[in-house]
Amino acid sequence: MTETETIAYDVVVLGAGPVGENVADRTRAAGLSTAIVESELVGGECSYWACMPSKALLRPVIARADARRLPGLSQAVRGPLDAAAVLARRDEYTSHWHDDGQVRWVESIGADLHRGHGRLAGPNTVTVDGPDGTRRTLTARHAVAVCTGTRALLPDLPGLDSVKPWTSREATGAEQVPGRLIIVGGGVVATEMATVYQALGSQVTVLVRGKGLLPRMEPFAGELVADALAEAGADIRTGTAVESVARENGTVVAVTGAGDRIEADEILFATGRAPRTDDIGLETVGLEPGSWLPVDDTLRVQGSTWLYACGDVNHRALLTHQGKYQARVAGDTIGARAAGARPVETDPWGAHAATADHHAVPQVVFTDPEAAAVGLSLAEAEQAGHRVRAVDVDLSSVAGAGLYGEGYRGRARMVVDLDEEILRGVTFVGPGVGELLHSATVAVAGQVPVSRLWHAVPSYPTISEVWLRLLEAYRG
Repeated sequence: MTETETIAYDVVVLGAGPVGENVADRTRAAGLSTAIVESELVGGECSYWACMPSKALLRPVIARADARRLPGLSQAVRGPLDAAAVLARRDEYTSHWHDDGQVRWVESIGADLHRGHGRLAGPNTVTVDGPDGTRRTLTARHAVAVCTGTRALLPDLPGLDSVKPWTSREATGAEQVPGRLIIVGGGVVATEMATVYQALGSQVTVLVRGKGLLPRMEPFAGELVADALAEAGADIRTGTAVESVARENGTVVAVTGAGDRIEADEILFATGRAPRTDDIGLETVGLEPGSWLPVDDTLRVQGSTWLYACGDVNHRALLTHQGKYQARVAGDTIGARAAGARPVETDPWGAHAATADHHAVPQVVFTDPEAAAVGLSLAEAEQAGHRVRAVDVDLSSVAGAGLYGEGYRGRARMVVDLDEEILRGVTFVGPGVGELLHSATVAVAGQVPVSRLWHAVPSYPTISEVWLRLLEAYRG
């Protein structure tokens, strides 16, 4: 490795995904010189292997499902999806896995991009091993922000290496649709990819170790999604563990704990995530390589005055939008601390505190039906010691739902704190409910009193009228 120059910056950011980009955007807005280090594509996992390609794949699936619910249109969309066209549109949304546009954005904010593998080399110092064999040393006057994200976590199974399993990257980047696909897992990646590939023509088998799908949401969310997948032709098996896998004459064979042999063309493991911190020099600053990085609400790593960690890597909320929120808080905090004279507002819901990570994390699962939730589930609220009441409404009772499509099925729940008369959590399940979620997020994050929500009048006839039905059910 050829040593080159040492370059000083105010801030150095490890990782140029959406999280790292947002840290850099805010530190540049504060007038701080900023470097971003990236070993793969600028834009990160979300742009090329997660959010964007998965939603590009899902959109035609959901649009067809919605059209099939409408008389006068349903007969026109009875045929199969054009899989090649769906994959081609996915390619457009990943910019064909080229990052030129993202690089131009980094340049537009005045940050410097360093391509290569970045590692901490002691306090306030990062070395970058470039693809050309050179090594640069970057020093940070004020902060280093680790935004390296996560990678797919594969189980330790006999035969796994020989199978060449899919992870989320292979699933969202596939060049063709397998005739048969086994999906191991029951979370967001598993359910969304089951929705995609069943609709594109695969025979999908979902193997879930636990009791049901989407275990981190209200139980009815996973139940409704499982019912819809089964009706679409997928085989959903709960309480099923995979004991071994093999590839025999090109065919994947998964053997379950019950001894069942399941054959497929490919197998996708959607069984969790691990932090990308195993080779970023954590040992040089007294931290454990491969570990999650616990942070305070300003996103500063506990015990440090200069090291920050934003996004998946801190394990607070493994969602792109939440990581970007953390990045904005961290970038503004770094700017305020660098200025010295400006106050740092670290009280809950202050400008420099990522309070929403604890109380108002929103998420949409883009299955059919969609599942959308923010805040605490009923079980989580009770475990946290809140005195709460769950209020449920059948979404099909709302006029807007019937207009949305024939046979509309869905459910809504709000979890009301009986002592403070605010919402601790809200969950919607049904076609098109993802666009309802931000209203719930505002109510939960804003701690809007239930009495005031009564005066937030929903437009008729929209699905949003479910808010009125929920409040009526609560009042009795």
